[in-house]
Amino acid sequence: MHLAAFLIAGNAAHSQALWRHPESRRGGFLELDYYRHIAQTLERGKFDLLFFADRLAVSTRYGESHRHGIALGDQDATRLDPLPLLGALAAVTQRIGLGATRSTTYSQPYSLAREFATLDHLSGGRAAWNVVTSVNQGEADNFGLKQTLPHDVRYDRADEFLDVTHKLWRSWQADALRLDDDGRYADAGLVAAVDHHGAHFSVRGPLNIPATPQGSPVIIQAGSSDRGQDFAARWAEVVFNIQPDLARLQRFHADLKGRAEKFGRRTQDIKILSAVMPFVGQSRAHAEELRAQANALADPLVGLSTLSSHMNVDFSAYPLDAPIGDVQVSGIQGLFKLLREISAERRLTLADAGRLYAQGVLTPQVAGTAADVADWLEDIVAQGGADGFVISPSHLPHGFDDFVDGVVPELQRRGSFRRDYAGRHLREHLSA
Repeated sequence: MHLAAFLIAGNAAHSQALWRHPESRRGGFLELDYYRHIAQTLERGKFDLLFFADRLAVSTRYGESHRHGIALGDQDATRLDPLPLLGALAAVTQRIGLGATRSTTYSQPYSLAREFATLDHLSGGRAAWNVVTSVNQGEADNFGLKQTLPHDVRYDRADEFLDVTHKLWRSWQADALRLDDDGRYADAGLVAAVDHHGAHFSVRGPLNIPATPQGSPVIIQAGSSDRGQDFAARWAEVVFNIQPDLARLQRFHADLKGRAEKFGRRTQDIKILSAVMPFVGQSRAHAEELRAQANALADPLVGLSTLSSHMNVDFSAYPLDAPIGDVQVSGIQGLFKLLREISAERRLTLADAGRLYAQGVLTPQVAGTAADVADWLEDIVAQGGADGFVISPSHLPHGFDDFVDGVVPELQRRGSFRRDYAGRHLREHLSA
């Protein structure tokens, strides 16, 4: 199986109680050493990659104010820019993949292509780009748009954006850089302009950076709507999803693999990694205590602040003691559909849904010994629910230590996970 780590360069992850956890280092998320420990722990555990989710605004939708999310420390209260951070982590790691989120709505193809080409060179071929289209009004407000782009327009723009960036990354052939003794720097005949003129972008090119070790960064995507899944099936090499049970995991896995074939790709070209938050204890009872301790810190209102941001809807306008109901959202539609389904199945009020969202944004939690957690992971893969997992921490910077020291050796002993990295580059050990 393949393993990735989910991170936000800030006070939270999927758990918005992370910064409050007694084992979290308060304020450590503003320090490089905090992230160095995390990255080196994950590399010791032979993880394929770590990636940082990102958003370009604080939460402003709940109560139509930034005050709620900032006061409670929700998922958007603090987010450092992940790309400079990954540059620093490239210097203190050697093999683990390094992924950053960048938006196709609020970036330009040329500057983004340069950023990831630079990271791929400096990391020796370990760069990954988590592609997002950006959904909430707070981001639009920060970039001069009166409202967010319509859902399908965001993905149309994203399709063209990926087309342009790949043209730019290919604009230098691999052997174009010469550095000859006779004074020839490069073979100009092996460097080509892209001359792209489309509905959203006009880019002449070529890129001003030679071909990178991987040729292009590994593409990560997490679209859960029908249009988003088509986008992932066309472009993604790693797909990150959140599904609460095996049946939904199996449906998502089969559907996305089928969509990939429609785009002329092999099913093995896409690795589907499902989110999970493990609590690894010395016994099952100890693990349940760890889970209860983390979840008890989850405030329903902090979850509703993040939910409002994700869905681009002000949930402060709805009664806390009533079901969510048929609310129309313009944000992350697939995730909201899942929340409504879970709320109906469990008869949750809006406050209950907020608490669940604060605990982990619907990420399933698994509590048990290292062997128990390994059993659960192996079973999901064996039954066609995933190709691996995105591990989400309950606290940091030591939130991955028990998993790396306990679950990873158990999986290795069973032959379910690598004992060392394959190849030099991220794409190579993802395909191994």
